[in-house]
Amino acid sequence: MTRLTAILLTCIALCATAQARSLTSHVNPLVGTALKGEGGTAPFVGPPHAMTKLTAQTRENKMGTMAYVYDDSCLQGLLASHQPTVWMGDYGYVSLMPQQGTRVLTLPHERQLPLDHSREHAAPHRYSVDLRSQQGKPLRAEVAASSRCALLRFTFDADPHSRIIVQGINLNADLAGWCNDYGPRLATLQGWVRIDAERGEIVGYNPDRQSAQLGPALSNFNGYFVIRFDRPITAFGTWSGTDVHPGATEQHGTRMGAYVEFATPRRTTVTAQLATSFISVEQARANLAQELPGFDLEALSRTTQQQWESKLSKIKISGASAEQMAVFYTALYHCYQFPREFSEGGRYYSAFDDRVHSGTSHNDFSLWDTYRALHPLMTLLEPALTSQWITSLLQMYEQGGWLPIWPNPTYTNIMIGTHADAVIADAYAKGLRDYDVRLAYRAMRHNAFDPPECDTLRRYGDRDRWTAFQGRAGATLYHRLGYVADDRTAESLSRTLEYAFDDWCVAQLARDLGTRADYHQLLAWSQNWRNVYNAREGFMLPRRADGSWVVLDDHSRQGLTEGSKWTYLFAVQHDVAGLMQAMGGPDAFAAMLDRNFAEGHYRHDNEPGHHYIYLYNYCGQPDKCRSLVRRHVAENYHNAPDGINGNDDCGQMSAWYLLSMMGFYPVTPGSTQYALGAAQLPHIALQLQQPRPHTLHIATLGDASTGRLQRVEVDGRALPTPFITHQQLITAKRITFCY
Repeated sequence: MTRLTAILLTCIALCATAQARSLTSHVNPLVGTALKGEGGTAPFVGPPHAMTKLTAQTRENKMGTMAYVYDDSCLQGLLASHQPTVWMGDYGYVSLMPQQGTRVLTLPHERQLPLDHSREHAAPHRYSVDLRSQQGKPLRAEVAASSRCALLRFTFDADPHSRIIVQGINLNADLAGWCNDYGPRLATLQGWVRIDAERGEIVGYNPDRQSAQLGPALSNFNGYFVIRFDRPITAFGTWSGTDVHPGATEQHGTRMGAYVEFATPRRTTVTAQLATSFISVEQARANLAQELPGFDLEALSRTTQQQWESKLSKIKISGASAEQMAVFYTALYHCYQFPREFSEGGRYYSAFDDRVHSGTSHNDFSLWDTYRALHPLMTLLEPALTSQWITSLLQMYEQGGWLPIWPNPTYTNIMIGTHADAVIADAYAKGLRDYDVRLAYRAMRHNAFDPPECDTLRRYGDRDRWTAFQGRAGATLYHRLGYVADDRTAESLSRTLEYAFDDWCVAQLARDLGTRADYHQLLAWSQNWRNVYNAREGFMLPRRADGSWVVLDDHSRQGLTEGSKWTYLFAVQHDVAGLMQAMGGPDAFAAMLDRNFAEGHYRHDNEPGHHYIYLYNYCGQPDKCRSLVRRHVAENYHNAPDGINGNDDCGQMSAWYLLSMMGFYPVTPGSTQYALGAAQLPHIALQLQQPRPHTLHIATLGDASTGRLQRVEVDGRALPTPFITHQQLITAKRITFCY
């Protein structure tokens, strides 16, 4: 038996022992929920990719604020949410909150109760918290959820007035701000609830979309809900604002809901079934019948936990510390949140033509972020699901006319580029083609060749209110001049660089599908990055329509998206060799990388630079890459509420961590090459589905934390360069990092 085989067998045995403790027990859903770090996550309860996610609510959410923030000291409700991340909006939401006492307290700031974090427990499949009512009596709330439904169990102490407050819509004009426009929504939207006390049921709908200002109107959009209780209702009413209507059964309004009371002569539990739908109340009832046949919260919790165990077990690690186990599996939990399921019983509501269709659908794609690492990771873990996601994107194209930039749940003018192109090109390059490839190319070609409406008349700033879909804003001059003009279109420099990469992605399909003219044109456009590289200044810089340059200092944001000129200096993922040559060769390239990191310009808390560490591999200095990988893993991820340094953005930050822990990273999505880094755990067992289901073992020999990497072996053969191909990766039995 070889030394390596013995180590692998030992690690596998340790891994099996570790699995006696469920993988979900290592997940900490509170990671990323603190204001410090700005992780923008929430302690979501529900299965992987759930359509509706349940979360504790500590504040009124909006674009820019999640419903749960760890720093808050009160609980306002248990929210059935569709908010994917902090800078996107919730939609079709509904919340429940337990309450006792003679007075019915309706609004969030009135009904909230003190929250003690030592009394709450968060897991992927269950959330519970012990509270004190307004009278100081013990009050317990518990939640478990399926994809479209949930069970909420409340344990009341003896009281003649134990109730549940249901908030069906929350349009609070006091929350208005630069990225939240409430005026048109207040003028046009009306939520609705109805109580049927004899059936023990509340039904309603919520037409609110917090990101409505970023996209088209949807006259048919509603988040429908059905709530049923396991105990007789003894009293009920509706409310609107602070006005309470005892005995009323129906309510319309913009900030309103219902309440129901129950007899609790002694310590008593009341369990609520909650079902959601984007199709109808009837479909919500069908979802309830399908997913929640009863009121057994323990059984539902076990079922959802099993679903999480199945996903988390796709990557099994051993030899890790308790901290590493928590950070690793919490990151994987975050990677399995989005895109969300959007279909119900073989049908789905499309927010792109405002109609119901037959089929399967997914939504909430944070494409500007997730094309970089989350989607490439999923080509390994979930190839079939990746093809389904692409089909969903193509449905959006067919029903709305464009591939989306950031669907939430319809078009939104947030972020830039058409990075559905990159997601499709990456899956295609890696052999995933269980979707209409020619339709995909038509959709991608439309992005690349056709400017959006009013392209030369609007600047199309990020989050501009109430405008048409921006697509590749500035594309007219991008095609004519070779760059997006800064005096005509907002974020011109970032757009030029990202369009060039997207053109390269589209070109990969054009080549394989035999559209040679398109291929050559797209490849030419993919070199447009050269037109914004100012060799004298040594940076990418914005240019005006007359060709003149806009010189920027290190802190200026003109022409840029969420960064400085340093943030975008190396943003040429598809032509690193060309960029290196333009910058003066490998040594000059490495010198600028050194400055980027040494002078503090690198921002791991935002996505444009996520591949920069791995660029050292291209200029012959891979040891610097490995050192920086170890440093930024340690600095940016830990097991605490502030444990993600930067907005996780629907799993992108987490996916960077997971791939970096495994030792490889996709610098160029749309290609089949990964840059090698530094695997940092004794053993990782990666469950792959291609070319057939099998296990890839990734092992380290020596001290991965401080040792210098000597070589990387694939099935016993040393790799000659610090790169590995997708084919090598998915056909290998073991990859060994030898320190």
